[in-house]
Amino acid sequence: MDTTEVIPVENRTCCVVGCGPAGAMLGLLLARAGVDVVVLEKYPDFFRDFRGDTIHASTLQVLDELGLLAGFEQVPQQRTVSIGIRTDDGTATLGDFSTLPGKFQYISMVPQWDFLAFLTQEAARYPSFHLRRQAEAFALVEDGGAVRGVRYRDPDGVREVRAPLTVACDGRHSVIRQEAGLVAVEFGAPMDVLWFRVAKAEGDPAGTFARLAPGRLFPMIDRRTYWQGAYVMPKGSFPQLKARGVGGLHQELHRYLPFLGNRVEKGVRSWDDVGFLEVKVNRLERWYRRGLLCIGDAAHAMSPIGGVGINLAVQDAVAAANLLAEPLRRGAVTEADLRAVQRRRERPTKLTQRVQLLMQRNMISPLLESSDSAQLPRPMRLVTRAPFVGRAVARLLARFMAIGFRAEHVRSAPITEVRQETV
Repeated sequence: MDTTEVIPVENRTCCVVGCGPAGAMLGLLLARAGVDVVVLEKYPDFFRDFRGDTIHASTLQVLDELGLLAGFEQVPQQRTVSIGIRTDDGTATLGDFSTLPGKFQYISMVPQWDFLAFLTQEAARYPSFHLRRQAEAFALVEDGGAVRGVRYRDPDGVREVRAPLTVACDGRHSVIRQEAGLVAVEFGAPMDVLWFRVAKAEGDPAGTFARLAPGRLFPMIDRRTYWQGAYVMPKGSFPQLKARGVGGLHQELHRYLPFLGNRVEKGVRSWDDVGFLEVKVNRLERWYRRGLLCIGDAAHAMSPIGGVGINLAVQDAVAAANLLAEPLRRGAVTEADLRAVQRRRERPTKLTQRVQLLMQRNMISPLLESSDSAQLPRPMRLVTRAPFVGRAVARLLARFMAIGFRAEHVRSAPITEVRQETV
């Protein structure tokens, strides 16, 4: 008797692994262009905290071009027109978005779960979009040296998707990238980050800012009803802080962010209320194999400097849809097509990482190594103490964060058939 397990097989034109910003946007754009696409998401929902939640001007422009801006504006959000930097000497402007060219002179702080829910709800209006939740991809389906799909687990067991193209959007720890044998080049980072949340109160500082102190950096993101805070620390130092107990973190926050008062203990009761991000900066030399493409963090993990990771992932998705929608409709995606996506997005990725590495080396590392305010890194002293230099830096940093080096525009043509009701 044949006891071989029969694995259910689903055939699609494109399989996207991971429904983060890159995967959700790519699924939406391909479905809009009439491509039969399935997106695999390993979690049952999008509710995961302690991640970047900034939607920048380049992404807002994409939503506008898709005709989705009005709907997006109904999503609860906090608009930010500037980012301050606070030191023992006072406050200065670190990023001034009011000077940006184009239609959007702000960035929006939106919980990522709301952003992903919005994108997938819009994508579900197209009959060719399929979202599989609790679907954890773990292996590639290969034939003749080409990737032909993936195997995944869901609550009902092992299943398989076969498709001419698989796109890895499963983040900096990409299983699909690993299975494909694609190895990222590491560039290093001097810091790691702790994320935490503390309720807001009347009398708190206005707007998003970063508290700068010798040996420490505390970015504080204004999320209307609470602060999404970050504690930037020297690479590898979290075990020492954790050994002091959560009270050690409380002491740091009380010392440098005294306005938070006893809300610190209420918001951060234990280490379970803290998220740890091991900062990595890396990039694949080759983003593709026959039948497979990596984009977003799966192709390039970005430093948290500037909060640009989400928006670069979205730009990758737009470029991929622009270049691959027509070949996918024809059912003939070639390595040349995939190479074109990398060529389109590799240069802005390299330039962005170059700026981040420069800032890490000349600003973050000296700051984390300093022991008193007199030894703050010279670039930071110029920003906070020289108004003319500070204003110029604020404009440049805002442009770097909000628009970047190559803003993509939607080129793939829409189809007219949509479902009458969202799913």
